[in-house]
Amino acid sequence: MKTSRGRALDGAVPRKRIGTSRRWHIFVFLAPATVLYTVFAIYPIVETLRLSLLVEVDGSNVFAGLGNYARLLTEPFWAEQFANAFWNNCILFLLHMLVQNPIALMLAAILSIPSLRGAAVYRTVFFLPTLLSVVVVGFIWQLILSPLWGITPDAMKAIGLGSWFRPWLGLESSALITITLISIWQYVGIPLMLFYAALLNIPEETVEAARIDGLNGFWIFWKVKLPLILPTLGLVTILTYIGNFTVSFDLIYSVQGGLAGPNFSTDVMGTFLFRSFFGFQSQSGDTHMGATVASALFFIILIGVGTYLFGVQRRLLRHEG
Repeated sequence: MKTSRGRALDGAVPRKRIGTSRRWHIFVFLAPATVLYTVFAIYPIVETLRLSLLVEVDGSNVFAGLGNYARLLTEPFWAEQFANAFWNNCILFLLHMLVQNPIALMLAAILSIPSLRGAAVYRTVFFLPTLLSVVVVGFIWQLILSPLWGITPDAMKAIGLGSWFRPWLGLESSALITITLISIWQYVGIPLMLFYAALLNIPEETVEAARIDGLNGFWIFWKVKLPLILPTLGLVTILTYIGNFTVSFDLIYSVQGGLAGPNFSTDVMGTFLFRSFFGFQSQSGDTHMGATVASALFFIILIGVGTYLFGVQRRLLRHEG
């Protein structure tokens, strides 16, 4: 209700003023996060891309275009290390996809059974290794698998498998697989919880309708629940992809060192980037080549994420709709 002069009564505020006030509130609340993200994420990426286009000549930086990328892909010293690290990252990703995620999905399906007793205890046990420090995990597994003072040789002898023991972390053929299994043991709780939450969100009416149609047990999960959690499967896949190309460095460095031995058999993009940028032992660091390796890693992740967002996710959403 308004007077003849158009003034609002009863404390009413004009709509235009309300909309403007709300917009200012949005900027105020978003500003801290935007500033932090720009300073600690956007700016380092832009600066890394800039450094990758430069070379140092007589103490000054000179624009080199894509010359550093050509060196990374063609010079034997750089190309061999890059190809080896990229291939090892691909192996890590495939093993996590074929071992970790199916185990996580199976455990989530079991924990989502309403009649299961002690489900909360099992969830805690499975998720607890995720909370441990990577350095602690690496040191513990080094002790466990050590052929000199580890408990694995004696444990395998006790069950009659002593002849099967090998120094798995010291063999080129098994070091990467061993590191991957340690990583799976530590991080299986993350996809487990994502799958578990997705399964709990499935309406009980849908499951009851499947039972009425004659399905039970495994077939309810396979034909009803699994199609309904396909978006979560896609999310876990892309998180696994990003994680294996970015955060696999810390575990490998803590267990195998900066050289990712033996003979670079566990070398990944993260350890390759570390040696390229900072140097390690006999290898001197090169700021611009290190930035080039980091930029190449950025583009690899960008291609994978873009493929998921514009390919897989669209199909999943279309299927869900």
